[in-house]
Amino acid sequence: MTTPPRLLPLLAQFDFACQRLVDRLSGPRMDSGDGERIEVTAMTDDEYLWEPVRNCWSIRPQAAGPGPGATMLAGAGDWGRDAGRPHPWPPPITTIAWRLAHLSEMLTLRADYTVGSRSLTEQHYVFHGDVTGGLRDFAEGTRSWRAALVSADDAALDEVGRSSYPYGSDPEEPFLEIVWWVNQEILHHGAEIALLRDLYREQRG
Repeated sequence: MTTPPRLLPLLAQFDFACQRLVDRLSGPRMDSGDGERIEVTAMTDDEYLWEPVRNCWSIRPQAAGPGPGATMLAGAGDWGRDAGRPHPWPPPITTIAWRLAHLSEMLTLRADYTVGSRSLTEQHYVFHGDVTGGLRDFAEGTRSWRAALVSADDAALDEVGRSSYPYGSDPEEPFLEIVWWVNQEILHHGAEIALLRDLYREQRG
């Protein structure tokens, strides 16, 4: 199937943003933003779970229970994501692990609610407390969501409720709006993760 012209720039943006985030986390080089290739140190597990301030939300062993201010640990495996019902305001500072896991979970579940079983919940998702597992989850989420994107023809881009993802406004929005929203999630959380890497480097030397 030919990719609809309206989707092409958003698909290219998604691919670029995801690859740039992976490169920023794993190295050994990445695009600086102006075409230069710069050296990047691979992230360690300590950095992945680093809590820059008190009362951070993170990915934690289920046996340890939720972190400060969280009321639950979402997830089906040995590790869970700090969560709250209702979500606190202002939102807590979160670790790199939490932010990357949030993206991976969102991509995987949105794909399921677009071209899959439409049944997965945050309690089905398996989180990992190490960099290798986190990057693998992100890669799998990226592949799943991209497959959902390229399954859409031009008419599907205007279809309201093509994604019925229950943790957003998806059932009330045209699919193209959801595509745009997911891209900005990757971009803004990717920027947050990059800043946390800079802070970790400066504080830990």
